[in-house]
Amino acid sequence: MSGPDPRAFARLLCGYCLDAGAGQQVVVRSTTLAAPLLLAVQHELLERGAWPLLRTELPGAAEEWWAAARDAQIDGFPPAELAEAEQTDASLTILAPENTTALAGVDPERIARAARARAPVREAALRRRWCGTLWPTPSAAQQARMGTAEFAGFVRRAMFLDRDDPAAAWAELGAMQARLVERLSAASELRIEADGTDLRLSVAGRTWVNSDGRRNMPSGEVFTGPVEDSAEGRIRFTIPSSPRGVEVSGVELELRAGRVVAARADRGQEYLLATLDTDPGARLLGEIGIGTNAGIDRPVGAILFDEKIGGTVHLALGRSYPETGGRNESAVHWDLICDLRAGGRLTADGEVLQQDGAFRL
Repeated sequence: MSGPDPRAFARLLCGYCLDAGAGQQVVVRSTTLAAPLLLAVQHELLERGAWPLLRTELPGAAEEWWAAARDAQIDGFPPAELAEAEQTDASLTILAPENTTALAGVDPERIARAARARAPVREAALRRRWCGTLWPTPSAAQQARMGTAEFAGFVRRAMFLDRDDPAAAWAELGAMQARLVERLSAASELRIEADGTDLRLSVAGRTWVNSDGRRNMPSGEVFTGPVEDSAEGRIRFTIPSSPRGVEVSGVELELRAGRVVAARADRGQEYLLATLDTDPGARLLGEIGIGTNAGIDRPVGAILFDEKIGGTVHLALGRSYPETGGRNESAVHWDLICDLRAGGRLTADGEVLQQDGAFRL
């Protein structure tokens, strides 16, 4: 199977996703493994009259940083990093891992400290246009339990780069999601039911966002911020998560008045509990999202893809997106996924919206 064509991929990212224009400064972050796409993105941005600012990470750099960083560097950030986030127009992050578990041995408490310290940089970055995507690498393919060529083809299809006009295909999905947003905007209470799951939460007065590929590529979801004190019940997340290369699976949460009061995981319990203790907002829900991308039919261990699987819902611990009306603040935003395709149900004010992963609009 053939993978994404770098030039077509770059046109989609710089045009449809970022709408980069003349004179704009665009920060592009990735690793050296994404060199074909990085060069194509640089070319496309220059063609558009924009300034590409490439920030390319060397193999092993992240591991070395965490091994050598002192307390002052864990609990702070370089001022130049904040200045760049505040003074540039857009950012593009291209995941291209050499080793998907490179940071699995880092103390979760150190990661939580660094996340708290970098909150100003993160907030500044989110105020500008941004997009996150992935370039297929052998490591990512291995995590997905696929051959390298097979995974590259999977990525190509997930991003609609196998279509004659990928941007038009994303616009078509966006139109379908607009109908879903219209239905959800009238809803007050959502209920998620599945094996080990019965959770109710309020979305009354909140704004639903149509995620049609402009911020995440691939995308295919609609999402909002739940009313912060509304979640009641239990939920089991059946799709594993790999934050920073740490395997976390079989997560079960109990929520009362919106707050996580009990938590366990089959794997990654230490990471789960450390994350929940990052700050007060980490125990509240910042997002509920509904996946719609039928081109992503199985988890691959990358949240960028897995949360978009058609027939799933995901909840994020921590920070809300302000555009949804959510007010929760946290250094954490961790998406956890519940698969509804085998006996699950999502209802809105008592009306079935999705049964066994199929929509009933």
